[in-house]
Amino acid sequence: MDDHLQLRERVAKACRIMGLMGLAKGVTGHASARIPGTDRVLVRARGPNELGVRFTTAEQIVEITLDGKLASPNDQGLKAPKEVYIHTSVYKARPDVYGVVHAHPMNAVLFTICRKPLRPLFGAYDPDAAKLAISPLPIYPYSILCDTPERGDELAVALGTDKGCLMTGHGITTCGPNVEEATMTAIALEELALVNFRAASLGEPVDIPIDEQDFIKAIDSDLQQAGSGEPPAGRAISQWRYYCMLEESASG
Repeated sequence: MDDHLQLRERVAKACRIMGLMGLAKGVTGHASARIPGTDRVLVRARGPNELGVRFTTAEQIVEITLDGKLASPNDQGLKAPKEVYIHTSVYKARPDVYGVVHAHPMNAVLFTICRKPLRPLFGAYDPDAAKLAISPLPIYPYSILCDTPERGDELAVALGTDKGCLMTGHGITTCGPNVEEATMTAIALEELALVNFRAASLGEPVDIPIDEQDFIKAIDSDLQQAGSGEPPAGRAISQWRYYCMLEESASG
């Protein structure tokens, strides 16, 4: 399998895992990957023949330019998603990013609706998720679609140098050195929101102490690869393999 087709498969796999993990439902939500060494991007397409996020195939991944246009026409009626500018704006602003995920996970969205922060309530339970609360993610304050280059640029400014951004009354955007790690950050963020939600429903949650927060922040997660676009390695690839196996078993 050549590198281009392999990258299409990786983006499609990320989309299916997004659907399986409840980050996206129906046909809304998308993942993308920058094609290394180019100004082109592979992103989940929209169109009358699409199968939805949970059942995305490599054939439903289209190649686009950084202005959000199809690199070449197709005979399946597929087109870039309306919010393609989430992806293109982040890639233009962040040369270190090779994977972007936009999703609509319910628990994370609820916290943006209620204007409540995601608090650092746990540590070793899930260090990667805990870090997203210890160093809070930025917030994009609008609930409208990011369906213009200007709105995409506004989101990219809000995101800054972080690995994710909460979008008020809308969803989340996460990014990373590859599409797999962007997806795992989205999964971790929704886990953080779920724990916060359930803890608040039980009583009065208590943040872990500052010294423990510092300890968690110092843990080397082994999730970062300098923006090469290559698949993750080390512990990260084992973690991703788990989600792949989960998706494959669920698909029969």
